[in-house]
Amino acid sequence: MKDNINLDEIYTEQRNPLTMHIDEESTEGIIRLMNGEDAKVALAVEKEIPNIVKAVDLITEAIRGGGRLIYCGCGTSGRLGILDAVECLPTFSADSTVIDAFMAGGNDALFKAVEHAEDSRELAVKDLKERHFTAKDILCGIAASGRTPYVIGAMEYAKSLGAKVISVTCAKDSEIDKLSDIGIAPKLGGEVVTGSTRLKSGTAQKMILNMLSTATMIKLGKVYGNLMVDVKATNNKLVERCIRIVMAATGTDRENALNCLEKCGFSAKTAIVMILCAVDAGEAEKLLNSNYGRISDILRKE
Repeated sequence: MKDNINLDEIYTEQRNPLTMHIDEESTEGIIRLMNGEDAKVALAVEKEIPNIVKAVDLITEAIRGGGRLIYCGCGTSGRLGILDAVECLPTFSADSTVIDAFMAGGNDALFKAVEHAEDSRELAVKDLKERHFTAKDILCGIAASGRTPYVIGAMEYAKSLGAKVISVTCAKDSEIDKLSDIGIAPKLGGEVVTGSTRLKSGTAQKMILNMLSTATMIKLGKVYGNLMVDVKATNNKLVERCIRIVMAATGTDRENALNCLEKCGFSAKTAIVMILCAVDAGEAEKLLNSNYGRISDILRKE
């Protein structure tokens, strides 16, 4: 027998009075209603900026201390966490030793719901232990409803080890929000289709995760100006992007940019320091290592 859940008490299950008759609308009417609701998401997220700022600073501190940011969620929330973590590798050369993610039901749940996985706190603990989670790491629990047992189990285990815990929900003062050290919970109102949290809730969560990971990577020196200088050159397009980044950051020509990149294993960041500081690859890497990888800090000292 499943535990009874009172959906009336879950914020994300509220009905939206503006879409009560959406099934009677024309195609354009449906789309305009959806677009109107989506337009409210950024404004709701804006109100959570103070908490997002605190979370970014906490994550940056943890990673600089040798820890990782690890996302945990179920369903859409879990998939969004995995998406954000995976995309940090090609964009910022940040692999699972820096940012990682897992979801209830494992990789199979990416494509098909795994029955009852989100209801198990014990399964979350097992999944965290398999990732050798320690007090140096920081956990970000993602759950639109703010009540998912799997995420709560992961958060409780992380806190028992002394780790810091962040939450991203769409339910202020929910169990998950209260359990976290820093809770991020935009107030969105009812979904276009009642309870379908892949809509506004999913959009809000994606925006917040973008901010958490991107702002952290910027603070860790993986962006110079607005250039992704730690991009991983894993295909022809990204090799070309590295060349363009070095040219844009230094004002050098294509031939010199390519020459420097070839000398440093196609690290755009290293090539930029080589050119701007007139040093070889080894010295450029030393400068980066002693300045938290931040090119702007190196140049201020020149």
